[in-house]
Amino acid sequence: MTDALFLVELGGVTLLLAVLSRIAVRFGFSPIPLYLFAGLAFGEGGVAPLVTAEGFIEAGAEIGLILLLFTLGLEYSARELVDALRASTTAGAFDALLNATPGLALGLVMGWDLVPAILLAGITYISSSGVIARTMDDLGWMGNRETPIVLAILVVEDLVMAGYLPFVTVLLVGGGVARVVIAVLIAAVVVGAVLAAGARFGPALSRLVFSHSDEAMLFGILGVLLLTAGVTEALNVSAAVGAFLAGIAFSGPAAERARSLLVPLRAVFAGVFFIFFGFRIDPGLLPDAVVPAVLLAAVGGGTKFLTGWVAARRGGIGRRGRIRAGAALIARGEFSIVIAGIGVTVGIEPELGPLAAAYVLLLAIAGPIAARFADRVRPARATATA
Repeated sequence: MTDALFLVELGGVTLLLAVLSRIAVRFGFSPIPLYLFAGLAFGEGGVAPLVTAEGFIEAGAEIGLILLLFTLGLEYSARELVDALRASTTAGAFDALLNATPGLALGLVMGWDLVPAILLAGITYISSSGVIARTMDDLGWMGNRETPIVLAILVVEDLVMAGYLPFVTVLLVGGGVARVVIAVLIAAVVVGAVLAAGARFGPALSRLVFSHSDEAMLFGILGVLLLTAGVTEALNVSAAVGAFLAGIAFSGPAAERARSLLVPLRAVFAGVFFIFFGFRIDPGLLPDAVVPAVLLAAVGGGTKFLTGWVAARRGGIGRRGRIRAGAALIARGEFSIVIAGIGVTVGIEPELGPLAAAYVLLLAIAGPIAARFADRVRPARATATA
C-alpha cells in the first residue's frame, strides 16, 4: 500500500512548484532561482527536510534533465548547428576564453585542486539557453538583427558541452591522460556521427516517429530519447549530451509536435531537477559562499556582456543591438547546475555546490532584469541603428 506520507510530501512539493511558477510569471523572471531556494528549504539541513519522497524526486530529476536537454536540442537542426559552428568559431573561442577563465582562476585562488577548478570554469562559461530564449521571446527580440548572433553563441556553447561533460566525468573518476583523450575522442565521434546522421536521416526518423495519435507519438519520442540517452551514458558521453543530440535528430512536423507534447512534461520535471539540486546543498555552507559568488557573478556578468557586445559589433550591429546582445547572454542556469551536480554527487569539493548555487541564483535573476533594462538605453545619435 502506498505510504500516505510519501503522497503528502510529493503533493506538497508539486503544489509548491505551481506557486513558485506563478510568482515567477507574475514578476517576469525565470523560476529557476525559486526552485533552487525550495530545494535548499526541503533538503538535508533545510527548514523541513523530506523523509520519504526524496528517492522519487531524484529519479524525477534525472528525467527532468533528459527532457530539458532534449527540448533544447529540438530548437536546432543538424544543418543549423554545423553552419553556426562554421560561422561562429572565433566568437565561440573568445566566449570560452573570456568566461571560463574567471571560474578557473577563482577555484585555484581559493586553494581548490585543478579538477574542481575546471568544473567551476565550466559553470562560469556556459550561459542558460533556456532562460535566454524565454527572455528574448518575452521581450519580442526574436526578430532583431542581433538575435542570430546570440543564438549562434549559445549553439557553440551547447556543442562544447558535448565534449566538456565526458572530459570532466573522466577526470572525476581519476582517469589518466590516455583515458581522457579517448573519452573526448569518443564524444567527438558520437557528436559528429549524430550530426551527420541527423542531417541525412533526420527527416526519415521524424517521419517514422510522427503520428497523429498523441499517445503513439509521445511513446515514440520518449523511446528514442531514453534509448539515445542510455547508449551515450554507456559510452561515458553523458545522458544529458545524448538527450541533446536526440533532439537535434528530429526535424520538421515531428519536432513541432514533440515540442507541443513535451513542453508541459518538461516544465514539471525540470522544476523537480532544480529542486533536487537544492536538496544536495547544505544551507549552512551558503553564507561562506556569498562573497565569492557575488564577486564571480559581477565578473561573469561583465564578461558575458562583453562577449555579446564584441560579437554583435563584429556582425555590424548598432550600439543598442550590442547592448541587447550583451545583456541577453548574462543569465546562467541549467547547464551550470548540471556541471555543479556532477561535482556535488562525487563530493570532490564541499564549497563547489553552495558557490554554484549562489552564482546561478544571482545571474538567473540578474540576466532577465538586465535584458529588460537594455531596451531602455537611449541610442547614440550616430549609431542609432540596431
